[in-house]
Amino acid sequence: MTLHAPRSAAPLTEDDAERGDVPGWVLVTMMTAGLVVLLWGVAGPALTGLFNQAISSVSGL
Repeated sequence: MTLHAPRSAAPLTEDDAERGDVPGWVLVTMMTAGLVVLLWGVAGPALTGLFNQAISSVSGL
């Protein structure tokens, strides 16, 4: 009895190499979203204060 490795249905083409790693892209996207939320939480109040100060100085209130 001889065991053989399964053959793929179609040979790999140049386009297949360009497809990328879908789970890797999902991970990168989720990590980026997490960093944005974290930075927004830390910098949000400071940016809001800066914006309000700039609007106050322009409007003369």
